[in-house]
Amino acid sequence: MSMQKEKVLLLGANGFLGSHVTDALIAEGFSVRAMDMFSDFKNARFNPSVDIEMVSGNFLNQADVEEAIGGVDYVIHLVTTTNPATAESDPLIDIDTNIRGSVELFQKIVANGKIKKIIYSSSGGTVYGDQDVNHPISELEHTWPVSPYGIGKLTIENYLHYFDKKFVQPYTVFRIANPYGERQPKVRKQGVIPIFMDKILNDEPITVLGDGEMVRDYIYVKDVAQVIAKSLKKELQHSIYNLGSGSGHSVNEIVAEIEKATGKKAKIDYKPAPSTFVNFSVLDNTRCAKEFPEVTLTSLDIGIKHLIREIESE
Repeated sequence: MSMQKEKVLLLGANGFLGSHVTDALIAEGFSVRAMDMFSDFKNARFNPSVDIEMVSGNFLNQADVEEAIGGVDYVIHLVTTTNPATAESDPLIDIDTNIRGSVELFQKIVANGKIKKIIYSSSGGTVYGDQDVNHPISELEHTWPVSPYGIGKLTIENYLHYFDKKFVQPYTVFRIANPYGERQPKVRKQGVIPIFMDKILNDEPITVLGDGEMVRDYIYVKDVAQVIAKSLKKELQHSIYNLGSGSGHSVNEIVAEIEKATGKKAKIDYKPAPSTFVNFSVLDNTRCAKEFPEVTLTSLDIGIKHLIREIESE
């Protein structure tokens, strides 16, 4: 007689990161309740499996959330109702949706009383703010976000800490760098690698903010998904982990890497960078690497080649 698989509620399961986490959870032997605002279950972005239960629901609807929590062992919260640009244009939307919705979710989880752990995807690129350093930032560095998006992410982290202290509700926060890879939308304002790649392949101009020397940490999405899925079975030593590559690349370097991989020259339109943009953001991944030695990170050039294959096949 086979043992019943542990069940994971994955909020945001059909998104860019969520679809890969769904695949990774199945590979790790979990059963997944995949919740998202599905318009059609046939349009699921993750690979089909008999161990996936698809649920159409709204993260902001408390009845949907309460029903989805029933009978699961873990909850992975990947939902975000804003991105850095939309949160910047109206911070109240972030407060009224992301922060409020997350707190209501945590209240439901605590009331349920049977959830072993909450996993939350935070933003390594925004919660630390502009540290005015040129070395990778560790989890011990001061958090000083300079954008509403980062403030919102850090606020949700703090609420998780509160719910753990008051109700002993275990959690793990992953402060994720800049994930890229297959299934990433190319029409949004977030995700410089697929956006640039699509435009360069189609001989369209790309927009670079500032002089292109802003440095960011880019991590292949399937590596992120592996770490998140594997974290459920581990007795982790910490509650917060940076999840990045540990190395930085300027926007100009990203453009050069794409030009090299595609054999095409980019048409670049330089524009002033907003005052809230962070010049250097690279995550120290020592803590994560120590606890997840089995996850080998994909190099940027290989990850870009994977993405090119997907775009060219569309």
